[in-house]
Amino acid sequence: MQQPEGHHLAELNVGRLLTAPDDPLVDEFMRNIDRINGLGKRMPGFVWMMESEGAEGNTGTKIDGDERYVPNLTVWEDVASLETFVWGTVHKQFYERRREWFEKLEMHFVMWWVPVGHNPTLEDALKRLDARREHGDSENAFGWDYLKQAKLHKTHSCKEDA
Repeated sequence: MQQPEGHHLAELNVGRLLTAPDDPLVDEFMRNIDRINGLGKRMPGFVWMMESEGAEGNTGTKIDGDERYVPNLTVWEDVASLETFVWGTVHKQFYERRREWFEKLEMHFVMWWVPVGHNPTLEDALKRLDARREHGDSENAFGWDYLKQAKLHKTHSCKEDA
């Protein structure tokens, strides 16, 4: 699927911490979340990130009232920009270690196109994640394999069970 003219790429990545955010088990992740998000915000092609008030990263945003969920909702100019951040920066090192801090979720990631200037809501993003879980990839909710122009995930992504 090619990027529609006048659109950016939105993505939602949801993790559920193994323990409460203040537990020492997840301390290293929590101490670095602002650093990694700050790097993302400085990357070429970054457009927008959902953030909560007074909490590391977006850990103040709850899903179903559960403090252990950590949603990351961002918008990027294009696929290449997001791929470079995910697979070509220190972000990958934290992604590779996610099992140290997060439960394994059946499906935790979705992308979709948004009109330039539109910042999606978490509610919309979660609906798209549910649609991808229920129906697989479609033009309205998809993963890396659905995008022909996505290349780095094929050579730089982590093991499936990591």
